[in-house]
Amino acid sequence: MAGIRFSQEESPDPTQQHPPPQQQLQTGREVASDDERSVAADSWSIKSDYGSTLDDEQRHADAAEALSSASNFRAASDYSSDKDEPDADAMTSMLGLQSYWDGAYADELANFREHGHVGEIWFGADVMDTVASWTKSLCIDLSQGHMLNHVDEAKPEPVEQDDKYLSCWSVLDIGTGNGLLLQELAKQGFIDLTGTDYSEGATDLARSLANRDGFSNIKFLVDDILQTKLERRFQLVMDKGTLDAIGLHPDGPIKRMMYWASVSKLVAPGGVLVITSCNHTKDELVQEVENFNQRNISMPQEPNTIEDQEAQRNRPPFQYLNHVRSYPTFMFGGSLGSRIATVAFLRN
Repeated sequence: MAGIRFSQEESPDPTQQHPPPQQQLQTGREVASDDERSVAADSWSIKSDYGSTLDDEQRHADAAEALSSASNFRAASDYSSDKDEPDADAMTSMLGLQSYWDGAYADELANFREHGHVGEIWFGADVMDTVASWTKSLCIDLSQGHMLNHVDEAKPEPVEQDDKYLSCWSVLDIGTGNGLLLQELAKQGFIDLTGTDYSEGATDLARSLANRDGFSNIKFLVDDILQTKLERRFQLVMDKGTLDAIGLHPDGPIKRMMYWASVSKLVAPGGVLVITSCNHTKDELVQEVENFNQRNISMPQEPNTIEDQEAQRNRPPFQYLNHVRSYPTFMFGGSLGSRIATVAFLRN
């Protein structure tokens, strides 16, 4: 996603044809204008030296075993048979290295302290606003007992109604970067907000921005989603670009499997996972969840209670709930596509 940077003159026209989704990671980054770099979205949470902890050897062994036995599992580069196969080296990037993000956020933190700049736009400010307002609408409708097929736009609600419905939603943003998505969710009415990133520089920047902008209630923690130390479960877990970036690692397929095993423990039963991707379509994300569900059934984890055992036997961990339909679309190779996909999954 950060591989190519467009100047204002070179920025692609959103009405023109776009490359296929698997190339979007190289072109989906928006850059702030020269006059004002005032909006930023999230960075990604990927670990670079995955073999540096004692737990990783077993994690690698378990994931590798599952990968070899799951015949229907496809790596990120293999999702769409009607697209050209990308070169394996092109699917890896320095964006998968923690050292890159540590250096980037050290620079952005220094730039914020000197000039007040918040950094770069990831997915663009419009997408961030759409994700926040759409998620608010989704959560309100779920709180009202609705199981929706469509949540295209945020429905106007009285402020007091928003407070009533949203106050019970605990929110976790994984790979929070500068934390601006959490600020947007706070503006929508969410109260219990936590952001994690494996880069300490990111959480320092996010905390500084939140304090400056009047959102000191947002909590920021250093945590790696692939080796999370969080013991709490959340009603709403947000991922904007994290899964994309994990796929850039040379061991991307295994890391993505580790991601799903970890995320499934962070979303509370009945909670929602919202993933925003510039590198995968809605159908590809749904298929990846189905793959995880199948692996979970064939290789179940040890249940804690009889109720857990019964639920594990009868229900897959996640089910497709909804997706944003309001992003601009384009035609490529006879298929309708979009630069961005935002998909919600319900945790059973």
